Amino acid sequence: MNTQNHQTSPEGRLYLVTGASGYVGGRLVRDLLSDKKRVRVFVRDAKKIQGQSWASQVEVVEGNASNVQDLERALAGVNTAYYLLHSINVATDFGDIESAMARSFALASEAAHVAQIIYLGGIANDENRSRHLTSRMNTGSQLASTSVPVLELRAGIIIGSGSASFEMLRHLTHRLPIMTTPKWVSNRTQPIAIRDVLYYLRSAANLAKPENRICDIGGPEVVTYAAMMQNFSKLSGLRKRIIIQVPVLTPKLSSLWIGFVTPVPTSLARPLVESLISEVVVDSRKSVTELIPLPPEGLLTVSQAIELALTRVAENHVDTRWSDASFPMAPWQKAQSDPDWAGELMLKDHREIESDVSIEKIWEQIEGIGGERGWFGSGWLWYLRGLIDRMVGGVGLRRGRRDPVHLRVGDTVDFWRVEAMEHGKSLRLYAEMILPGKAWLEFTLSESDGKSVVTQDALFEPRGLGGQIYWYLVSPFHFFIFPTMLRNIVKAARKSHTS
Repeated sequence: MNTQNHQTSPEGRLYLVTGASGYVGGRLVRDLLSDKKRVRVFVRDAKKIQGQSWASQVEVVEGNASNVQDLERALAGVNTAYYLLHSINVATDFGDIESAMARSFALASEAAHVAQIIYLGGIANDENRSRHLTSRMNTGSQLASTSVPVLELRAGIIIGSGSASFEMLRHLTHRLPIMTTPKWVSNRTQPIAIRDVLYYLRSAANLAKPENRICDIGGPEVVTYAAMMQNFSKLSGLRKRIIIQVPVLTPKLSSLWIGFVTPVPTSLARPLVESLISEVVVDSRKSVTELIPLPPEGLLTVSQAIELALTRVAENHVDTRWSDASFPMAPWQKAQSDPDWAGELMLKDHREIESDVSIEKIWEQIEGIGGERGWFGSGWLWYLRGLIDRMVGGVGLRRGRRDPVHLRVGDTVDFWRVEAMEHGKSLRLYAEMILPGKAWLEFTLSESDGKSVVTQDALFEPRGLGGQIYWYLVSPFHFFIFPTMLRNIVKAARKSHTS
């Protein structure tokens, strides 16, 4: 047996964090490093974590959780492995995918002599639990199917800036003074602040010996989702919401409505909505306090968790968002890291403009594109494209941005994702809308004869004849959208320069 993996002192252990590019994983890495831990991250695309403040402080293993060789590389020498992988936002058959991934991870952990697996799941104490919660429970069972001890921490609704649950709550409450809701919004739930979830996860890193058990974690209050919405409206300074419960609103209809009103896409909203059908309350028989004491300052109440999340959003201090995770593409699309399609065209709309405005001022406008600022003109066309994308199951425009001013690689910008960026010089956005091919929007800044040169390229790699037809059908709109965008970027930069 490899005894290196079984260091009793937490300081000598190597910790693996899977899902480090996701909402919880990105924050956990930060906290483990602040506790002086040795951390390795396992990600599908290393580019997605380049913009994280901790990227240079961790070991990075790039690979796929379904690949045995990749898992072997990731788990070599690891004492404690955090399993934070989730397929809810990747495929419709996420349950089967999650079970298979968990089983492969468990077997690879056993072969690598990992001492402890720590898994963040969901509270599932109702016989009528949703597909989402059932999948979370089955994932835990598969992880525990080998000799490696598994500490499964089951959480309720997580409230925190950038979480999918928080974004649903925030946008529904802000945008709908009167709303019809399913009757099960009156079911009991026990939310927990992301701060407290991270407290339990990082405390689990310091356990003296491996633990093999299931523990529920939740906040100090049991409430209903309807009560949370009313609480949210009060804390936001809004009038009390009128909530009309109707028995005919199915999870499918509810998720379609949420996908239309909030930034959370329907494919992600549906399993979250289905989870509200079950009562998600901590089981006292699975108390975590036997292993980990309560935080010294106590657990945050629902109101405190909401206030903290609202403060983080107002201060533009959101470290990670639900949208940091990958979004499913259409069947004909591939990930950025996949090989190019042999023999396919690369279609391009090229624009270029010179200006006496400094590159620095122009870059400020380019880096701030999207979100609340919009796309520098043709707003109704962008809105229409986002609406069409939503109607066919895409993410639409409402994802917005993590930060209104600054970008980092991996950030989402409406229905784009930052694929590459060199500060002050270039920005490349990859389209995550539903398309018959792959699309990019690139900005490049350079200097020529004392003037700033801004290059804007819309690139499209069509998938077959359908993709080529699509490009030529939308080309007339390009002649209106892209020149206007470039002119307005320079115009805004000049205005900021003279103000």
